[in-house]
Amino acid sequence: MSLTLDGNALFDEQGLRIEVGSPNRACIERAVCGLDGVLSIDLGGRTRSIRQTGVFHASSRAAMCARIASVSAFIDGGAHTLRTADGQEYPNVRMDRFKQLDERTGGPGIVVEYEILYTQLGV
Repeated sequence: MSLTLDGNALFDEQGLRIEVGSPNRACIERAVCGLDGVLSIDLGGRTRSIRQTGVFHASSRAAMCARIASVSAFIDGGAHTLRTADGQEYPNVRMDRFKQLDERTGGPGIVVEYEILYTQLGV
């Protein structure tokens, strides 16, 4: 599964997993005098959460730091486009959190497991 963020292939395919939450809707519910029940006003679609987990591989600690910095640069409050290899596109995603879960040496370099949380705005 090849994943790109704004056209940048920043992620390894090994261990990559995307979990897309359900879109949310907002509404206002008010009691109205003389009405049995409530008045519900639909405010439309809102956000949904997208969770990405995976593994980074790098040959040295300096290369790993550069790789993590290139991903962390997307925690800028801006809206980006996330695309998967199977053709799914998630526009208007904001990267909210990048978290390193585990770091270890593996094979010829360093391996870092990570988790990224996105919010898709205005689904």
